Amino acid sequence: MLVFRQAKHEDAQHIAQLHTVSWQQNYRGTFSDYYLDHEVLPNRIQVWQERLENPAQNQHVLIVEEEGELLGFVCAYLDENETYGTYLDNLHVSSKAQGRGLGTQLMGKLANQISNHSTKGLYLWVIEGNNLAIAFYNRLNGKALDSVEADDIGDASFIKIRYVWEDLDQLYKYVTTKLRAYEY
Repeated sequence: MLVFRQAKHEDAQHIAQLHTVSWQQNYRGTFSDYYLDHEVLPNRIQVWQERLENPAQNQHVLIVEEEGELLGFVCAYLDENETYGTYLDNLHVSSKAQGRGLGTQLMGKLANQISNHSTKGLYLWVIEGNNLAIAFYNRLNGKALDSVEADDIGDASFIKIRYVWEDLDQLYKYVTTKLRAYEY
């Protein structure tokens, strides 16, 4: 049975491990193998321990697990940007759990949470070349707005693309419709 809940400090290690594996699977060729194989995990552990020990007031971290195993998570910062609204910083689903609608469910729960606290939209940055994520955001009717060169993570420069959803109610309704397909 799937359980969705707010992340707790005790979840930091598992979130960091899933985050690391996701980067290793999706960012080969963007970042060096050395970085991905040796530096990502300690970095992600530090980031997630800090985030869950001293959460920002607007931080929202939701996890989904099954029989105690972490299958995915979403981390967002409500109303982080005056123009675009809530910043979706992370959305990761274990590769063995992909195709079950978990990413869509996490997006739906996030859209519902945001719409209860904000009238603004949702945005995220996705690294160019992360084709699975880009396809997912396109299926959810995200709009690729712009792209910039960045070096704020990893050990190399990369291009990141800003995706936006201006209407949270529309996103929530769309996600709810998509989820019906997983019920059968």
